[in-house]
Amino acid sequence: MEQIPAPLHEAMRLRSIDRLAEQTVQSAARFEREMTWDSLPTLTVNSDLAEHNRIVTVNRSNQAYSAFDMLRTRLLQCLRQNGWTSVAITSPRASCGKSVVALNLAFSLANQADCRTVLMDLDLKQPDIGRLLGMKKPSSMEEFLNGNCELHEVLHRYGDNLAIGINSRPVKFSAELLQSLNAAKALRDMRKRMTPDVILFDLPPMLPNDDVTAFLPNVDCAILVVAADQSTMDEVDVCERELAERSNVAGVVLNRCRYGLF
Repeated sequence: MEQIPAPLHEAMRLRSIDRLAEQTVQSAARFEREMTWDSLPTLTVNSDLAEHNRIVTVNRSNQAYSAFDMLRTRLLQCLRQNGWTSVAITSPRASCGKSVVALNLAFSLANQADCRTVLMDLDLKQPDIGRLLGMKKPSSMEEFLNGNCELHEVLHRYGDNLAIGINSRPVKFSAELLQSLNAAKALRDMRKRMTPDVILFDLPPMLPNDDVTAFLPNVDCAILVVAADQSTMDEVDVCERELAERSNVAGVVLNRCRYGLF
């Protein structure tokens, strides 16, 4: 049998070492991810409260859940086709139901066993995710974004593949915080440690302030939630243009419509 030349043999040996090192790094990353998810406090959702607050994808007792499942499927297809992971959810003005849409979408995604999702309440003007879930434990997204608290202090795990970041108090200078280097670092570290497939950011309404504009560089795309008989076409046009200029528009959700959610 012909002997392998020494230089080629050495190259093969080094390549094998590199492959082993890469596998070790990947295994360590997976171990850290599982440890991070397991360290999060468990979130128990009250079914009656969820139904009262129109979060219909928790136990699927209301047929309206199918609309959110369709939204989930279309969003996942859009994300995978473009290699995106992060989604901003906003609305033209308050009372369009964007936080309810964000929660329903998050719980619908939780039914995908192969998809890990993180929902972060970044409506720092008027945080609502915790109230809708009936959570009374104080948690500060401001402290998290400033790098002053750990993931388990703001994130709660529902099942095996959904984590929800809760904020219990508003932030005075929210736009400045959302575009700060500290916030970018905190979110980057969260992604690295948790490696979610989808990250949903529940953001404030667009027109009353500049929070969304400040945060859009951190996301791959955005969903605009508009309310039937409330949001005007001019408002929708303005918001769509601004979103398209700074990010990608994944879709527009018509909410509070008597003919259903599309």
